[in-house]
Amino acid sequence: MNEAFGTVIKQLREERELSQQELADYAELDRSYISDMERGRYNPTLLAVYKLAEILKVKPNEIILKVDRVLKE
Repeated sequence: MNEAFGTVIKQLREERELSQQELADYAELDRSYISDMERGRYNPTLLAVYKLAEILKVKPNEIILKVDRVLKE
Protein backbone atom coordinates (compact mmCIF):
# COMPACT_ATOMS: atom_id res chain seq x y z
CA MET A 1 0.00 0.00 0.00
CA ASN A 2 2.87 2.39 0.78
CA GLU A 3 4.26 1.87 -2.72
CA ALA A 4 0.86 2.61 -4.28
CA PHE A 5 0.55 5.79 -2.21
CA GLY A 6 4.02 6.84 -3.29
CA THR A 7 3.19 6.21 -6.93
CA VAL A 8 0.09 8.41 -6.67
CA ILE A 9 1.90 11.24 -4.90
CA LYS A 10 4.71 11.19 -7.46
CA GLN A 11 2.24 11.21 -10.35
CA LEU A 12 0.29 14.13 -8.88
CA ARG A 13 3.49 16.02 -8.11
CA GLU A 14 4.82 15.57 -11.63
CA GLU A 15 1.47 16.55 -13.18
CA ARG A 16 1.75 19.84 -11.29
CA GLU A 17 5.38 20.21 -12.36
CA LEU A 18 6.68 20.37 -8.81
CA SER A 19 10.06 19.07 -7.72
CA GLN A 20 10.34 16.98 -4.60
CA GLN A 21 12.01 19.95 -2.94
CA GLU A 22 9.16 22.31 -3.86
CA LEU A 23 6.55 19.88 -2.58
CA ALA A 24 8.53 19.37 0.61
CA ASP A 25 8.90 23.12 1.15
CA TYR A 26 5.19 23.79 0.62
CA ALA A 27 4.22 20.89 2.92
CA GLU A 28 6.85 21.84 5.51
CA LEU A 29 8.37 18.37 5.21
CA ASP A 30 11.89 17.25 4.46
CA ARG A 31 12.74 16.46 0.84
CA SER A 32 14.11 13.08 1.84
CA TYR A 33 10.74 12.29 3.46
CA ILE A 34 9.00 13.03 0.14
CA SER A 35 11.55 10.91 -1.72
CA ASP A 36 11.18 7.99 0.67
CA MET A 37 7.39 8.32 0.62
CA GLU A 38 7.37 8.17 -3.18
CA ARG A 39 9.45 4.99 -2.99
CA GLY A 40 7.04 3.39 -0.52
CA ARG A 41 9.37 3.51 2.46
CA TYR A 42 7.08 5.54 4.72
CA ASN A 43 3.52 5.16 5.83
CA PRO A 44 2.40 8.82 5.77
CA THR A 45 0.49 10.32 8.64
CA LEU A 46 -3.03 11.62 8.17
CA LEU A 47 -1.68 15.13 8.64
CA ALA A 48 0.82 14.57 5.81
CA VAL A 49 -1.95 13.28 3.53
CA TYR A 50 -4.03 16.40 4.16
CA LYS A 51 -1.06 18.72 3.62
CA LEU A 52 -0.11 16.99 0.39
CA ALA A 53 -3.69 17.00 -0.86
CA GLU A 54 -3.98 20.73 -0.27
CA ILE A 55 -0.74 21.48 -2.10
CA LEU A 56 -1.53 19.09 -4.95
CA LYS A 57 -5.01 20.63 -5.24
CA VAL A 58 -6.96 17.43 -4.72
CA LYS A 59 -9.21 16.22 -1.94
CA PRO A 60 -7.67 13.69 0.44
CA ASN A 61 -10.24 11.10 -0.57
CA GLU A 62 -9.18 11.48 -4.21
CA ILE A 63 -5.69 10.40 -3.23
CA ILE A 64 -7.12 7.35 -1.46
CA LEU A 65 -9.27 6.47 -4.47
CA LYS A 66 -6.24 6.73 -6.76
CA VAL A 67 -4.26 4.51 -4.39
CA ASP A 68 -7.09 1.96 -4.50
CA ARG A 69 -6.99 1.98 -8.32
CA VAL A 70 -3.23 1.42 -8.33
CA LEU A 71 -3.62 -1.49 -5.92
CA LYS A 72 -6.19 -3.12 -8.22
CA GLU A 73 -3.94 -2.90 -11.29
